[in-house]
Amino acid sequence: MNVQIRAKEITLTPHVNDHIAAAIENFKRYHLDITTVNVMITKEKLNVNVEFDMHIAHAQPVVISHSDADLDTAIDLAINRANKALERLHDKSKDHHTSSIRDMEIAETE
Repeated sequence: MNVQIRAKEITLTPHVNDHIAAAIENFKRYHLDITTVNVMITKEKLNVNVEFDMHIAHAQPVVISHSDADLDTAIDLAINRANKALERLHDKSKDHHTSSIRDMEIAETE
């Protein structure tokens, strides 16, 4: 997975970089084939804009954008929204029409 964390008009501390990298590493728990994650943090007049651009193999890219006055709040809310979007995509990809254990026949052993 390729990861790029970029900031425009903001200096990122190592703590913020580590927090974002840990969140991206946590995205692997959804077992989606995420090929690229681009994080762009930009400073606007009064707000900070955080954008996650995630490219997933065999699916449309997932783009999450969030603005807030506080950098940490914007990052946390964008991470929460990205987790929800990836969870929805993971639930869609699962096969919900599989048979239950009760419906399976017991194979007789000889």
